[in-house]
Parts: sequence; C-alpha cells; structure tokens
Amino acid sequence: MTSTARIGTVALVTLMMAGAPGRADLAPGRGPEVVPRPIGPQEAEVVAVLVDPRTQAPTVVLRGKRDGRQLAMTIGPAEATGIAVPLQGVTPPRPLTHDLFLTLFGRLKVSLTRVVITDLRNDIYYATVHLSGGGGELTLDSRPSDAIALAIRAKAPVLIEDRVFDKGGRDAPPARRPHI
Repeated sequence: MTSTARIGTVALVTLMMAGAPGRADLAPGRGPEVVPRPIGPQEAEVVAVLVDPRTQAPTVVLRGKRDGRQLAMTIGPAEATGIAVPLQGVTPPRPLTHDLFLTLFGRLKVSLTRVVITDLRNDIYYATVHLSGGGGELTLDSRPSDAIALAIRAKAPVLIEDRVFDKGGRDAPPARRPHI
C-alpha cells in the first residue's frame, strides 16, 4: 500500500469514527444546526457595588453565569451599603435590617431558597424572594436591592429573567472592585 493510499484510508476511517457529515448536511443552503437558547432565569453573580462615574449614583453590577451578560441597577446609598457589607465580608457590630430578617427567618424555621429579578418596567426593577418552611413555599414581592442583600447573606442564588437582561443589560459599566 502506498503512503498516499494509507493516508486516504486513515482519513476515511477517522471520518467514519468521528461522524462525517452526511449528504443532507452538505446540501447547499443548509447551515449549522442552531442550538436552542436555554429558557428560564439564569443564575447571576453579584460582581460589584460601585458609584457610576456618569451619574455618581450607587450601582450594583450583576453578571449572568450562563451567558456573561451584565446588568447594572442604580440603587440608593443605604441599599448599596446593605449589599456591599456582606459582599466585602464585613460583619457590622450590630445587625443591619437584612441580618435581622435572616435571624427572624431562622427562628421561624424558614429558609431563603432563591431570589429572582423578574422584570424591568418604566425604569423600575422587580424581584421576588422565595422562602421555604414547614408551611410550604412562599413567594414575596421585593425590591431587587433588598432581595440581593438577603441572598448574599443567606448564600442563596440570585436569578435574573432573560427579559430583564434584554431590557436593561445594555449599559452596564465595566465591573470593578467594590468601593462603597
């Protein structure tokens, strides 16, 4: 067997084992198969609490773990502190409001399972807090900043609906280290 024939045989066997494209796959106009986009909210990482250089407003920056999209939400100074304190690993000498709520949840044998940022309408973000206890599941309406502050303390996931990224994820400032 010549070396050219040997190379051709190895190539043919390799294509057969690797799953060579069939005739239909090579037909004109047929593009690569599109994988459907996962549906449902995606988990997000709280990247930073910072001051937006354009507006000088406190902002929390989140990044989707599935697709890396970023979302920047303007929040108030007190809300920024409520998120930045546990994000930086600081334990205040007295419990903050969110610490008090988690202590209350613990005494009532209720756990925070997740928070979901559900919508953005008229420049207002909406969220829900999901609790679980002896009486079953409970979902409460919440401001996203409060939901995030609770989730960080409880080590619960922060989820963001795709429509929120679609509506509000365009102008995220670059993520930097928290400095509030």
